[in-house]
Amino acid sequence: MKCPFCGASETTVADTRVSEDGNIVRRRRRCLSCDKRFPTHERAEIRLPQVVKKNGSRVEFDREKLSASLWLALRKRKVAVETVDAAILRIEEKLLTQGEREIPSEKIGEMVMRELKRIDKVAYVRFASVYRSFEDVDEFSDLVREVSRPADMTVNQAGKKN
Repeated sequence: MKCPFCGASETTVADTRVSEDGNIVRRRRRCLSCDKRFPTHERAEIRLPQVVKKNGSRVEFDREKLSASLWLALRKRKVAVETVDAAILRIEEKLLTQGEREIPSEKIGEMVMRELKRIDKVAYVRFASVYRSFEDVDEFSDLVREVSRPADMTVNQAGKKN
C-alpha cells in the first residue's frame, strides 16, 4: 500500500478490525519512510456483468431497474416484499456465478420470467406478454394455457402422490 503522505510503497499494518456486519475490514497502517499512520478500508468488489441491449449498446446492470420491472408486473398482486427481494437476489447470484463480463438483456428477461412464474402466474403472463411482444391473440392464449395446466402429479388427502 502506497503512503498517501510521502508516496513510499513500504508500509506495515498496525491494527486490523472487521466491521460489525463483517463486510468491511479496517486497517491502520504505518509508513516505514515518514512514520505517519493512515487507515484503509477493504471491501469485496463484486462486479455484475454489463448488459448488452438489443441494439448492441452496453449498460451497467441496474438492480433498481430489475426491481421496477418485477414490481410493475406484480402491480396490484399480493406478494411480500421479501419474496421479490429474494427473487432479485437469485437473479444477481446467477449473474455472478456465470462469471461472464457481459450478458444479453434477453437472458435477464428470461430469468425474470422464471422468477415471476414461481412467484405469481398473473404477473408472469403480464411480463411475458410485453417482453415477448406477442403479435396475435393465439400467442397470448398459448401462454395462458401453459401456466394454467394442472400439475402432472397430484397429492391426495393422505399426502401420497397419485
